[in-house]
Amino acid sequence: MTVQTDAPKAVVLTDPAASKVKTLLEQEGRDDLRLRIAVQPGGCSGLRYQLFFDERSLDGDEVIDFGGVEVVVDRMSVPYLGGATIDFVDTIEKQGFTIDNPNATGSCACGDSFH
Repeated sequence: MTVQTDAPKAVVLTDPAASKVKTLLEQEGRDDLRLRIAVQPGGCSGLRYQLFFDERSLDGDEVIDFGGVEVVVDRMSVPYLGGATIDFVDTIEKQGFTIDNPNATGSCACGDSFH
């Protein structure tokens, strides 16, 4: 397991996203959880993302610390997440985590539908 602090990061967690993760972890009442990001092929942009809390440590995990919030990326997902930014948006139109990934092969309006 590699812990990064100053090196170029595989993924960047913005301050609003780190703050939201901290809040969610506090609500869970556990200090052994990290935010795990995993990538799977598929989806309309060529990649599908999974964000979840995980207490496991897998061989080859890359751990990045963002002011006390640890983000874990498995070794198979690291190449797909280089330069990706995870943000948290809280507006009238949308609330949730967003991933801006320059490695995605395209984009689409998945999830955006007429209301």
